[in-house]
Amino acid sequence: MRDFKRMQQDPPSGVSASPLPDNVMKWNAVIIGPSDTPFEDGTFKLLLQFDEQYPNKPPQVKFISEMFHPNVYASGELCLDILQNRWSPTYDVSSILTSIQSLLNDPNISSPANVEAANLYKDHRSQYVKRVRETVETSWMEDDEDDDDDDEEEEEEEEEQENGNEIE
Repeated sequence: MRDFKRMQQDPPSGVSASPLPDNVMKWNAVIIGPSDTPFEDGTFKLLLQFDEQYPNKPPQVKFISEMFHPNVYASGELCLDILQNRWSPTYDVSSILTSIQSLLNDPNISSPANVEAANLYKDHRSQYVKRVRETVETSWMEDDEDDDDDDEEEEEEEEEQENGNEIE
């Protein structure tokens, strides 16, 4: 809860996170792609899963949004040193998300999770940028789909109410 208060009182630029309403051990997070990078304006969703040993043990962090990056596995899991062997209990949700945000434009290609992305980044930067921009556009569509789902739910509720009123 300390992390949540900190995120609300002093949110870092371009990231947000909050626990799920029914489970304080699971958090939804969003990272906005940093300006002047191929990820600019992307809206990337993540899931953070904590266990009882936090902050002595790092949370599991995973992109829910499609991500093309040298340090992100196809599953969405990250290869990030602070989430593995360099974890410190001084890190919090804010520092995790800002580290991931800076990793977006500064990948570690010496230990890639996605070899194709690492090779394109290294040898064919324009093709890498093109693939990243595609994931940025996909991230917008994911938002639209979420909105569409909400719209559909609202329409169904309105229909149910109308049908309920006809019966009376």
